[in-house]
Amino acid sequence: MTTIKYLSLSKPERFLVKFLDFFKNFGKGFVNFFKGLPSKFMKLWNKICTPFRVIGDAWRKGSWGVRTNFLVFGFYQLTHHEIVRGVLYLLYEIVFILFMIMTGGPYLAKLGSLGTFSTDSAYAANPYGGSPVLVQGGDKSFTILLYSIATFILMIIFVALWYFSIRDAKSLQDNNYVGKFSKDSQFFDDMLNKKYHTLLLAVPLVGLVGFTVIPVVFMIITSFTNYNSIQVNLFDWVEFDNYAGLFASKATGSSIGIGQIFLKVLAWTLLWALIATFTNYFLGMVVALLINKKGIKLKKLWRTVLILTIAVPQFVSLLLINQMLSGSGILSNLFRQWGWIGAGKETFDNVLLARIIIIIVNMWVGVPYTMLICSGILMNIPEDLYESARIDGASPFKMFSSITLPYMLFITGPYLLSQFIGNINNFNIIYLLSQGKPSLGVLNLGYGDVGETDLLITWIYKMSMEGQVKNYAVACALGVLVFIIIAVFSLIFYGRSGSVKNEEDFQ
Repeated sequence: MTTIKYLSLSKPERFLVKFLDFFKNFGKGFVNFFKGLPSKFMKLWNKICTPFRVIGDAWRKGSWGVRTNFLVFGFYQLTHHEIVRGVLYLLYEIVFILFMIMTGGPYLAKLGSLGTFSTDSAYAANPYGGSPVLVQGGDKSFTILLYSIATFILMIIFVALWYFSIRDAKSLQDNNYVGKFSKDSQFFDDMLNKKYHTLLLAVPLVGLVGFTVIPVVFMIITSFTNYNSIQVNLFDWVEFDNYAGLFASKATGSSIGIGQIFLKVLAWTLLWALIATFTNYFLGMVVALLINKKGIKLKKLWRTVLILTIAVPQFVSLLLINQMLSGSGILSNLFRQWGWIGAGKETFDNVLLARIIIIIVNMWVGVPYTMLICSGILMNIPEDLYESARIDGASPFKMFSSITLPYMLFITGPYLLSQFIGNINNFNIIYLLSQGKPSLGVLNLGYGDVGETDLLITWIYKMSMEGQVKNYAVACALGVLVFIIIAVFSLIFYGRSGSVKNEEDFQ
């Protein structure tokens, strides 16, 4: 559609065109994402090949000292006045070899079978009579997995340091050829000046690996096992059976088909995240516009009243509202009088009513945050833009749609995306308010009592923490699927947001 044809449309027609363009561009975003994959793979391939070229160049053109670094880390550095760097390289190699001999290697050897016998069943008859004797050395699959993952990470670090040792040795040799000789003082100077940021990031990087990377990798690997509360010590690999079970519509053999339940919970999770995000965002924006409007009195009072909902801990508010809505709570009694729920029923026994209440309560606890953010942004929009618009005869709606809204969306684009992702994993509002009620009535062994208002995250919690049998492996598979969903939405929407595409527009 041309610009002239668009301007000739009425305001409702323009809104409809923009609304349809949003979904049209959303589809194009998916297509463009996959169309751009070949070029991204080519760039990735070039980056992968670069280290191999460096290693091949070092082997062909390097001296015998540089080639010795292929076996002994830091050898060339130690023999060419870089003692500290060479010692650090060599020290990691020694520690790694000892670790592999004493711990890493034995655990990796058991990774294929995840152990042969457990300490719980490794009892032998006492030759002297009496109670059985515990045989030492029983296996625990959980420990085998954990140590194996840690070993793989140390192996990756080992390969990286091996490459850096060779690359640095070749670079040092090239510098020596032109008369540039390094010293330990230069190493310390680099670490405290040019590479000081690397030194500072070392500690958080270790924390990131230990508390984020390893748990995520462990979750992914565990999803391919049959780890549950019955098979705690020893469990086996089941390949993709957990994922196949999630997408199976009917029971097949020993696998319980929960595919329909999974799709139902997934649909509600995405619908909830969409509604919760946009209701909080636009209502918060409207409240901020009303409070900041010229002529409104007692602005500080209205802001303070709204901020009170933030001052009270969220879980306290949610538990209080839960009591008001359950059993003989004051709100439940009112709903019975109005005929919204039947006698002897609870508020959360009605699916539609339960979901509406959850959305309303989420607005109650979420709108004040958006109001504060939008208020700060509104105060920073240049007044000259509005003055120019008034001189040109623009209506209040035109000024909002052409100045306020684009500016707000540009500033809060990443915030909007983070809120959407946060609502997909909004555990508190669902579990503390409704506990996922009403129940779907599916009490399959190990899959938890999933309800109509459960999100994927609350279903994962129920599956792994509640019930007689806790199915940790399937819960991990669900966690992986949630991660994939969030990653896809983040990559597509963030790349298409105005904050990224039109970064220079508001500078």
